[in-house]
Amino acid sequence: MHTLSEENYLKAIYNLYKQGLTKITPTAISEALGNNPASVVDMIKKLVDKQLVEYEKSKGVKLTATGGKVAISIVRKHRLWEAFLLEKLGYGWDEVHDIAEQLEHVYHPDLADRLDKFLGFPQYDPHGDPIPKANGESATSYKTLLAEIPEGKTCRVVAVKDTSAAFLQYLKRLEIGIGTTISLTEKIAFDDSMAIVIDGSTHTTVSKVFAENLLVQE
Repeated sequence: MHTLSEENYLKAIYNLYKQGLTKITPTAISEALGNNPASVVDMIKKLVDKQLVEYEKSKGVKLTATGGKVAISIVRKHRLWEAFLLEKLGYGWDEVHDIAEQLEHVYHPDLADRLDKFLGFPQYDPHGDPIPKANGESATSYKTLLAEIPEGKTCRVVAVKDTSAAFLQYLKRLEIGIGTTISLTEKIAFDDSMAIVIDGSTHTTVSKVFAENLLVQE
């Protein structure tokens, strides 16, 4: 068994790797977790001693095979719990993350498998992140940001990059969720904001920050 803190570190390293970070530094981990850099270095040493990560200053932090299995298990449970909380208990997509942060540390050998089966083997969580299977395989991660869509094109929301309650509540207010269609009518050169049409009816303008945190498919 691993401590809650160790599991959180392994999950953070896994997520940074999946985000495309080629060199995962203690600073990157510190920023992801909001922890003191000195405490991050101490934890990395502990994880190295337990053979859960490898660390070289020139190459950064990497999960070992054992560490990767632990990280995948935690991420899998987190995203399955998010799906369960949304679909079966009626929580909003802006509420499920914090609850799943606690539930992901509950351990039983076949808990995740049973939850996966109960939910009908979902491929994505409520925020559009792929749910890993027990063997580590998962559906494709979405990469295209609304900010990258050409003017005049229409796309569909498939995931959110920012899963903070504030951003998700803002999306809810705009009636934007997974599956919503967005047409980009104008890119405004002055501040890189965008004029969009939501589901063919609602016209609004969104900021560059907004567009950089919404993942879409044309």
